[in-house]
Amino acid sequence: MDNATAHLEHAIQLAYDNVRAHGGRPFGAVLTRDGEVIAAGVNTFMATGDPTAHAELEALRAAGREGAFNKPGEFVMYASGNPCPMCQAAMTLLGVDAVYYAYSNAEGEEYGLSTADIEEELAKPASARRMKFVHERVRVDGADPYQAWRDLTAK
Repeated sequence: MDNATAHLEHAIQLAYDNVRAHGGRPFGAVLTRDGEVIAAGVNTFMATGDPTAHAELEALRAAGREGAFNKPGEFVMYASGNPCPMCQAAMTLLGVDAVYYAYSNAEGEEYGLSTADIEEELAKPASARRMKFVHERVRVDGADPYQAWRDLTAK
């Protein structure tokens, strides 16, 4: 058995245990750096009511608390299910190099566990989406958070 298979089996076991022991949604994730497990997570939405508490984000949060992203390396996420667009975006922002997943959106659809519809919605231009996006150019004298960020990071 190769490492990818072992890490995917770990993610699936986390997902299974989350359902059986906690009544949680069936998602688990394992994050590695250079082949070594650095964090894992399960979907805790049912327990916390936090819609962002997906397994992949929980693993990323755990790794971030340990400063994992301050060190170079190859980051790979192993997920029980196809990561949703929110999780994909977070992994992209943090520089995850690869994602392996065990259950596809098509496989999850009959269980109500597919995010394919969200991916389709987000592929549309903002003006064509169900959710209205409005850009209002508002500025507050003396309070420019973007300039404050530039000043902070220029040091």
